[in-house]
Amino acid sequence: MSTGTIDVLIPKELKDIFNVVEDEIEKEALKSIAIEFYREEKISMGKAAEIAGVSKIEMMGILREKKVPLQYSEEDLEEDLETLRQKL
Repeated sequence: MSTGTIDVLIPKELKDIFNVVEDEIEKEALKSIAIEFYREEKISMGKAAEIAGVSKIEMMGILREKKVPLQYSEEDLEEDLETLRQKL
């Protein structure tokens, strides 16, 4: 699986839709992509947080604000257990 990036042109007009300054458009677009992919169960919570550039806790808050139900998969459990192992 490729770990590179893909460049996407984002219209400047989205700053009004996202209600952010122009420099924040990319971050908001990535957050929206992460939310939608998570909502469609295409990615895990951890991957959504990674795409959005936030922690898992912050991602949970973002999803709660957007009224997206949390999904807790076996992959999520494995990620959480690995994090715990690293912390202990």
